[in-house]
Amino acid sequence: MLRLIAYPILIVAIALAGWWAPARWTLSLWIPLLLVAINDSTQRHHSLRRNFPLIARIRWLFEQLRPFLYSYVVEGPLDGRPFARTERDIVYARAKGELDSHPFGTELDVYSDEYEWMSHSMAPTPHADRAQRVKVGSTQCSQPYEAALLNISAMSFGSLGANAIEALNRGAKLGGFYHDTGEGGFSPYHRIHGGDIVWELGSGYFGCRDDAGRFDPDRFRDRATDNQIKMIEIKLSQGAKPGHGGVLPGAKVSAEIAATRGVPEGHDCVSPAAHSAFATPIELVEWAAKLRDLSGGKPVGIKLCVGQPHEVYAVMKAMIETGIRLDYIVVDGAEGGTGAAPVEFSNSLGMPLREGLIFVRNALVGCGLKEEVKLAASGKVHSGAGLAMNCALGADWSNAARAFMFTLGCVQSLKCHTDKCPTGVATQDPGRQRGLVVEDKAERVRRFQAATVNALWDISCAMGLDSPWQIQPHHLHERLNSARSDSIDRIYKFYDRRVLLDDPDSVSGARYWAMARPNSFRAAL
Repeated sequence: MLRLIAYPILIVAIALAGWWAPARWTLSLWIPLLLVAINDSTQRHHSLRRNFPLIARIRWLFEQLRPFLYSYVVEGPLDGRPFARTERDIVYARAKGELDSHPFGTELDVYSDEYEWMSHSMAPTPHADRAQRVKVGSTQCSQPYEAALLNISAMSFGSLGANAIEALNRGAKLGGFYHDTGEGGFSPYHRIHGGDIVWELGSGYFGCRDDAGRFDPDRFRDRATDNQIKMIEIKLSQGAKPGHGGVLPGAKVSAEIAATRGVPEGHDCVSPAAHSAFATPIELVEWAAKLRDLSGGKPVGIKLCVGQPHEVYAVMKAMIETGIRLDYIVVDGAEGGTGAAPVEFSNSLGMPLREGLIFVRNALVGCGLKEEVKLAASGKVHSGAGLAMNCALGADWSNAARAFMFTLGCVQSLKCHTDKCPTGVATQDPGRQRGLVVEDKAERVRRFQAATVNALWDISCAMGLDSPWQIQPHHLHERLNSARSDSIDRIYKFYDRRVLLDDPDSVSGARYWAMARPNSFRAAL
């Protein structure tokens, strides 16, 4: 019926506008609409437009508006993914320095699995030294770094715009925490404000690659000895797309990005799925030791989303066999992610943060390595409670990416991969970036980080502890169903020190330990 009346309505409107003098100005509107309708009915590519000329276009309009209408009109406080409205609100409030309290009690169903809790004490700690930091660096590291309890996780220049990178780094400088470059390299925008940098090296070796795309030790040394760079991070995989490389199309490889990454301008920039600098666990730890030497003794660690468990054990065996120690390990959860990723990878690959963090914690403790190799967590953390829960599972500190994007003004429009981010965060469009004022957003970055870390300290003091590092698995409780709950150490297995060396057959991961080989990532069958 709609397609039968579209043309008559337009024709009558045009005739009326031509006959009735006051409406003649509307001819400039009706005639173009008629031409669009004629084009729709004669084109051969879209069935809806052919059958319902002009009117079918309303469907695409609402598809474009749907994320915004849902977010601002339909969405409830606990709705919205990946971050619910309440989760975003606490970040916005803390970033702006506004009241972050909540009235009238929790909106969570405390008898459902959405509710978890930490055990408070009847004798809270009255005072605590909240200036404490995490010393990162094994006995083989000559320039250890003291990390904050919450830092900016890996987000590359290229994925984020120049103003966003500047604001994040300026905020890190103001707040005294670090800013991970992401695998896109150490750009000029990371340098301007002098905030502490963790330089992430992915399989593309951006910023330290030769013309063939392989690792260049001389170029690495020249950059890694920069005083602003505090640690080196070898990216093995990430939560959003574990085991997957990436391509930045040539059209997006500007002169700035080309110079930062060390690639030709205007050509596709490829990150292979696998590293070329090593092929076995032993080669990995040996390369890490080489990077530590080339950087002047700075901490070197790895970042991974846990996949096949025996591979993590293989890295542990490589450290034991060679005597080489990684300085830290960052565990990224499958729920992590900021930029574009194949749907199958983000939805179906990778171990969630909780299981991954516990597994790597068990691997380090079970091999007697946890005292030297620090452990960090990355994946959807946005609050002091999230930091506390990560500490309970073995993390020494946490990193956040999307939470810091919210401090920059991100509204979760899910346009990161289109270069059309409405708030100027995840785009290279100068017009859209103009809306992001570096000085204003940097202060929001600083405020959010400080308030969130302070909330972590408040929680640990309420638990009667002297520091967040004293939070243990038995302090964290999880629901099994509406009638039963238990502490995390009764739900998951937490290994005793050196059990993998002294009695590996007694643990649940015994088969993976037996499969692990220090000279190969492939399982011993």
